Amino acid sequence: MTQLLRTHLDTDLESLIDTLPPYIRELLLGREDVTELLEVVLDLGREPEARFLSESLVISNQEITQSDIDYVIENISSFGEDNRAGIERTLHRISAIRNRSDKVVGLTLRVGRAVYGTIRIIEDLVLSGKSVLLLGKPGVGKTTMLREIARVLADDALKRVIIVDTSNEIAGDGDIPHPGIGRARRMQVRSPALQHAVMIEGVENHMPEVIVIDEIGIEADADAARTIAERGVQLVATAHGNTLDNLIMNPTLSDLVGGVEAVTLGDIEARRRGTQKTVRERRAPPTFDILVEIQGWNEVVVHEDVADVVDRMLRGHPISPQLRTVDELGRLQRSHAEAKVPSLFNGNGESRNGRDRRETPRRAWGVSTPEEQPVLAPMKTVSILPYGINKGKLMQAVRGINAPVELVADLGKADMLLTTKNYYRRSTQALQLAEQRGKPVYVLRKNTLAQIQQFVQALMRKQSQDAQMELEHSEAIDEAEQAASRLEEGEMQVKLSPQAAYVRHLQHKIANERGVYSSSEGREPKRHVVMYRR
Repeated sequence: MTQLLRTHLDTDLESLIDTLPPYIRELLLGREDVTELLEVVLDLGREPEARFLSESLVISNQEITQSDIDYVIENISSFGEDNRAGIERTLHRISAIRNRSDKVVGLTLRVGRAVYGTIRIIEDLVLSGKSVLLLGKPGVGKTTMLREIARVLADDALKRVIIVDTSNEIAGDGDIPHPGIGRARRMQVRSPALQHAVMIEGVENHMPEVIVIDEIGIEADADAARTIAERGVQLVATAHGNTLDNLIMNPTLSDLVGGVEAVTLGDIEARRRGTQKTVRERRAPPTFDILVEIQGWNEVVVHEDVADVVDRMLRGHPISPQLRTVDELGRLQRSHAEAKVPSLFNGNGESRNGRDRRETPRRAWGVSTPEEQPVLAPMKTVSILPYGINKGKLMQAVRGINAPVELVADLGKADMLLTTKNYYRRSTQALQLAEQRGKPVYVLRKNTLAQIQQFVQALMRKQSQDAQMELEHSEAIDEAEQAASRLEEGEMQVKLSPQAAYVRHLQHKIANERGVYSSSEGREPKRHVVMYRR
């Protein structure tokens, strides 16, 4: 994992293992792969579980007792309002599960690691002085990258850096911060609900050049971030959501990228654009100049001009984000994804197939004739857990467009959780558990039929786009497999169809696995892979 980035890994693993009951401690220390430990799960009445990079397994047949849980609690710091604790001067995090009587009946002990060198892939963006927002699913490395950003800005760029450390995840537990943040200063937050107040306090009292925040999650945090940005302070932060699409769909956090509002155009302007009179537009300048979608330790998607990208998305214009990867030799590679029209908010009068409505005056706008109908990939059924959402209204919205959506009551069976702003602000254990399990949480401003219908429609457009992309990728992979077979049968070389950079990357991997040479030839948009016999 870290070899690709030539990083240095710092972990105080023994200090975490020492907090465990003796019999569990001995079992873990006896494993050769103990250094790859990610977390240990202790639930009352269940067998202890250890999760490693490659597998999750039960490490003992002995069930966890209350005395085992109490043993761990005695060896760590006190739990805060967010049910998180730590070990002083380390980055480890211990999260508690409580029963209705507020008694701890479960623990998740996550190994904290400071990884040096992880920001090389975006170091130029961070040092540019522009505000950067990081997105990515839980566990992908956002906090690790944020910690390294703070150190580089403080030690290498010699900037005044303040970290607003809500759960002590960035700089560790205790009053003395972990050396992984370098000379950056850390402000602890007594309660997650007060994060926005500490953000403003940091700017007003300590004159920072950079503010670093982990997990902007509520509207008050977003408002504070905008206030800080308007004062000329560089912001580097993470937020809930995996992609820019997620952020735009989230009414609570969309202000981070400028916000979205419905605008009524005049007759002349609507005719000039070729759109309906009511369109969606960006409400204000984005709080963050650059947005980075973290795909993995060595792969990110970069939107270098958030204002322009959001405008293009809302108007249905093609976007082409920058793809950055680090190869096996540690070399940084940059390329651009094939330009495509986003389907999330198509506000410029275009149909899904990209034709301007003004080009089809003899039939209904956006409706293809039978011979023009594209082959559409079937959409998968989406399981939604409504949390504080009116189920009747949600079912009405689903039936209204015959959407492949299933309502479930079990978080384990849900693909996502849908809630309202009021519920999300409370940061209940159910919401925290959903985010810990990597379940996307979508937030509606109000629990109204119109808001729910808008969400379901946008979700289906996104699902359709993802299904179509998966179908196209599958076809490109099949073409590469068939080409490799033709080479094995005696052909000297086979030229594949033009594809986007990411798809060509997949085709090169297949060529390598099948033992044949491959190279990319031609210029965009006709650049393609050619496969040769060895």
